Amino acid sequence: MSKNTDELFKNVISHAKEYGFVFQSSEIYDGLSAVYDYGQNGSELKNNIKTYWWKSMVQMHQNIVGIDAAIFMHPTTWKASGHVDGFNDPMIDNKDSKKRYRADQLLEDRIAKYQNQGKTDKAEQLQAAMDAALKTDNLTALRDLIIGHEIACPISGTRNWTDVRQFNLMFSTQFGAMADDAEVIYLRPETAQGIFVNFLNVQKTGRMKIPFGIAQIGKAFRNEVIARQFIMRMREFEQMEMQFFVRPGTEMEWYNYWKQTRLKWHKALGTNPEKYRFHDHTKLAHYANAAVDIEFEFPFGFKEVEGIHSRTDFDLSQHQKYSGKKMQYFDNDLNEEGKPYGNYVPYVIETSIGLDRMFLLTLVNAYEEQDLSEGDKKDSRVVLKLHPCLAPVKAAVFPLLKKDGLPEKAREIVSRLQLDHNVAYEEKDAIGKRYRRQDAIGTPFCITVDHQTLEDNTVTIRYRDSMQQERVPVDNLDRMISDLVSWKNLLA
Repeated sequence: MSKNTDELFKNVISHAKEYGFVFQSSEIYDGLSAVYDYGQNGSELKNNIKTYWWKSMVQMHQNIVGIDAAIFMHPTTWKASGHVDGFNDPMIDNKDSKKRYRADQLLEDRIAKYQNQGKTDKAEQLQAAMDAALKTDNLTALRDLIIGHEIACPISGTRNWTDVRQFNLMFSTQFGAMADDAEVIYLRPETAQGIFVNFLNVQKTGRMKIPFGIAQIGKAFRNEVIARQFIMRMREFEQMEMQFFVRPGTEMEWYNYWKQTRLKWHKALGTNPEKYRFHDHTKLAHYANAAVDIEFEFPFGFKEVEGIHSRTDFDLSQHQKYSGKKMQYFDNDLNEEGKPYGNYVPYVIETSIGLDRMFLLTLVNAYEEQDLSEGDKKDSRVVLKLHPCLAPVKAAVFPLLKKDGLPEKAREIVSRLQLDHNVAYEEKDAIGKRYRRQDAIGTPFCITVDHQTLEDNTVTIRYRDSMQQERVPVDNLDRMISDLVSWKNLLA
């Protein structure tokens, strides 16, 4: 990160705490590493992002339905999915600092350093060697690369490394009332498996026809050893996933459809399109025949916010194998196309978005520091230019003074609006300071009640982005705000 982008990211993190968006978990006990709590404004923003995704994915598609699967699942689920045997990261410890690192990330940082130094050939050679070692699970080769390229521990500055070992990322716990009889189960590392094990239940009860999708929003847990960049990588996080079941042979058509559809969803929020890019995977997971990431340019570089994967029939076939239950679809439409009736295990196109990363993207994209100075008069503000649909507070109502019946009138307006909108009431400090606080929260509209309001039942509405003001009748407020924050503005 450059000095400017590094400072910007630090300012966003500080702003998130100061205005009630994100807090360090268990902060009064010095915090819990890589675990965060969402505050009063953060929880509202997070819920609005979830609503936007759910409406666009489920409500706007007749062939996609939503479920809410349990976090606890039968342990064989994770054997079938490959997580018990293969959900590992190659870890290495520095003997002096006692710090643990992902071996591949140490090498990736060195590759980036070579590229920044213009040593392109050296970077490419190291990348190829690392890829080969990871592909064959050659942990000794990874350690040799770290030593050979003289990579030192960022804390101790020494190169006193242990061997590289595989570290499983799943959290385990005991399931059962009695310790002696308790069964070891796992906190789910992804939400997708809850969809796959419910494939038949949803298909039959919903009378779903291929192609169709199942969507879910839920918590997942990964024991990340290297957790960094604020809420970018956490141990407890939330995912918004949709698994789209298709006829084998049509998967690439649907893969390309969802690839473009998901990028359109992101751009609808008004984000600079140049900050998004596709990153096609050259190294595919064993279950995939195509995979792409939608990446966003954060202050610390381009990072994945959503993945679109063609998972073939791997997941359903694995659960069919381990459970002994047929995970097949009887396709009546094949006969209408002159093909024989048949059962088959559907292929799957997955769209998976990290909600916490999307939250961070939204904050970073909306955060602006504006210099409003005019001549010798210095002035500035920090504003969150959130899309009105996502804003935690839709409108704030202010009495100009705390007397003359103005607070009573302002609270009357709040009562009229709060059934349909999250509305704030503020009477403390000068009106300018109240505007600045609401700008920092991202409130799109501020409504001021003054003495004229008592005479003609009009108020001043002030717009966050332009800071322009206009006089409007109180009776028009609900319609105006409803139109401006309507989901139609995003989903139409």
